Amino acid sequence: MSEGFGLVVRFSLRDQAAATAFDELCTATLEGIKSAEPGTLTYVVHVPEGEPLVRVFYELYADRAAFDAHEAQAHTKHFLSERDQYLAGVEVTFLDAISGKVATQQ
Repeated sequence: MSEGFGLVVRFSLRDQAAATAFDELCTATLEGIKSAEPGTLTYVVHVPEGEPLVRVFYELYADRAAFDAHEAQAHTKHFLSERDQYLAGVEVTFLDAISGKVATQQ
């Protein structure tokens, strides 16, 4: 499986007010992703069980070029410029797919 480029991002949020505002920022950003990014295959925000001040993003792109296109979008740039005010920390792990099962578009 040589196709696919992904990342997992773990955001630690300062407090509950920051988490609420961050979630609103995510919702607005996701609207842009859904409407303007055909190379973004999966973009999901998770709350880990028992960690209400953590958000984990799982992002899968068709390839590195699709990720680069995502990063160039106005909605992504807005997210990146606004997110730090809500954060206590962030960890990013880039992933190169080597095998697996992916959903097919119908």
